[in-house]
Amino acid sequence: MNLKMTPTEPSELLELAVTLARQAGELARNTRVEAIGRVTTKSTATDVVTAADKAAERLVVEALSAIRPSDTVLGEEGGESPGGSGVRWILDPIDGTVNYLYGLPHYAVSLAVEVDGIVVAGVVHNPVTGEEWTAVRGAGAFRNWEPIRCSQVTDLGQTLIATGFGYAADRRAHQARVLAEVLPRVRDLRRNGAASLDLCWAADGRLDAYYEKGLSLWDHAAGGLICAEAGLVVSGLRGAAPGPEMVLAAPRGVYDALHALLVELDADAGP
Repeated sequence: MNLKMTPTEPSELLELAVTLARQAGELARNTRVEAIGRVTTKSTATDVVTAADKAAERLVVEALSAIRPSDTVLGEEGGESPGGSGVRWILDPIDGTVNYLYGLPHYAVSLAVEVDGIVVAGVVHNPVTGEEWTAVRGAGAFRNWEPIRCSQVTDLGQTLIATGFGYAADRRAHQARVLAEVLPRVRDLRRNGAASLDLCWAADGRLDAYYEKGLSLWDHAAGGLICAEAGLVVSGLRGAAPGPEMVLAAPRGVYDALHALLVELDADAGP
């Protein structure tokens, strides 16, 4: 790519996103031993951030500042930079930091691109496995550049679902109560610890569906687009868009049943 260009074509924006996600992932993987020796916390004592989270975000932000200085960047660790181009990059430098801290190979760099408020491209890159999921709006979803489609399950009772938990104890207690009611009505549940990867696993059928309360935009912007392009319905509850109260991604065959169950359980309520 000509780094002096500032394209707004989604496929070209994706090309840049993939390059930067790979570079950030390589940095995180190569510096893990050093990085986990410098750990701080954010919202609670269990909400950790490592030196690698900050360094990986800085790498992406500085590259975008040099290549596309008029764009906005929203990063988990550094907040939002100003920009006037109508293009915004949404970055989680290490999604699954606790997994990263413990050496579990389930974490990712997630980078999405909005144009005029609409996510048009996204990549989720696992630096340990090398797996990479991508999508451009309207052009399908891919894993390692091979097309993917979601599960075709139609029975909620045969559905393998992933979810996640917040860091605050009162939110976890509410989520656990919901989980206890969901579990008897589905095939099984998984808690893997990285929302972006859970969404991608639902997109390629390793999971059937996914829901979680408490996600930030950087957790689901790229993965949500990948899910939608793979055929999943991606939403909040009760007609809401996906957001902090709920992100639900499910195949059309079980979406209504799972949505109704989560509404019945007030899964988007509580702290």
